[in-house]
Amino acid sequence: MRYLLDTHAALWLFEGNKKLSQIAQDIIFGGENEIYVNIVSVWEVAIKVSLNKLDFDGGSEMFLSAIEASNIDLLGVSCDYVKMVEKLPFIHRDPFDRMIISSAIAEDLTIITIDENIQKYDVSWVW
Repeated sequence: MRYLLDTHAALWLFEGNKKLSQIAQDIIFGGENEIYVNIVSVWEVAIKVSLNKLDFDGGSEMFLSAIEASNIDLLGVSCDYVKMVEKLPFIHRDPFDRMIISSAIAEDLTIITIDENIQKYDVSWVW
């Protein structure tokens, strides 16, 4: 199957944080799944680190390195994703999460997330 890590799930993965659910760990480390991180997560990390709202050693550069080292695929942003954001119900106010949701819908990906607002959308998710 194909999965998209929400930003917090990717951060917890790379930090070795025990908050990452066992189901998420099994999916990520199972070997048979395709795992993605959207470039908007890198952007979110960069912004939050620069505002001192996130403490992630090495910032976005280290986040990108961790993605590459983990054999996780980096998903870009397409015009289709942007158009879909406009059609999403306004449940979630976070623009990064709205782009993650739209890209997951467009690419038929299951989002790995604990975010209850994402779970309210008509999108496949696990935690």
